[in-house]
Amino acid sequence: MRVKAVIEYNGSKFYGFQRQKTTKNSIAETIELALSSLGIFGKIRGSGRTDRGVHATGQVVDFELPKYWQNRSLSELKYRLNQKLGYIRFKYIKEVDNSFHSQYSAKVRVYRYLIKTSTPNIFESEFISYYNIKNIKLLEEALNLYIGRHNFKYFKKEGSVTSSDIREVYKIKVVKLGSFVAIYFFANGYLRSQIRLMIEGALKVERGELNLNKLKEQLELKQKHFTTLAQPQGLYLHKVFY
Repeated sequence: MRVKAVIEYNGSKFYGFQRQKTTKNSIAETIELALSSLGIFGKIRGSGRTDRGVHATGQVVDFELPKYWQNRSLSELKYRLNQKLGYIRFKYIKEVDNSFHSQYSAKVRVYRYLIKTSTPNIFESEFISYYNIKNIKLLEEALNLYIGRHNFKYFKKEGSVTSSDIREVYKIKVVKLGSFVAIYFFANGYLRSQIRLMIEGALKVERGELNLNKLKEQLELKQKHFTTLAQPQGLYLHKVFY
């Protein structure tokens, strides 16, 4: 029986979602270790690979349940996993068709980037990025350049290999509430570090370090003007639609 689970995690405690050669402290391997202690062996599949320090409130994973667990309650499985996992929490688990694939069945992935325009306190610093944004309209204008179908070759982490760098961003929504700014990205998929590069480019425009034309030049692959990444603390895999 194949099951789908929605999980949330504190990414600051891990070296990213994907299994690593140099450490066992990845989200995937930590979950697999907890599952194996309950007699559930094999690899999990995730909807996306979040980088080191990046969080999730709506990551989706799927895995196969052995016969030993098929006659038992999925709520019991959730409870027992949550007892074992400190910085990862299973929100729910449900049975799905065998054809379901967390990554390949996904239609839209939503990421949220949370900024505080005043200095975060000690309890917020792991979960919020700090930028002193003064011109929210200019920031939105820069972000809107990314909407549509583009080759994001100049907006991925150097050294990452992909079969195609073309992705489609359906919508970008900016919500301001007091000293907080939340940016939501809706897309069919993302390259490695693409969102942090897109945010960094828009923030550079807002700060006057880059103009809209130069950001557009990088998006159109005419010239690369920056390679730095926005801070990881405020980035969350928010939700996945199927």
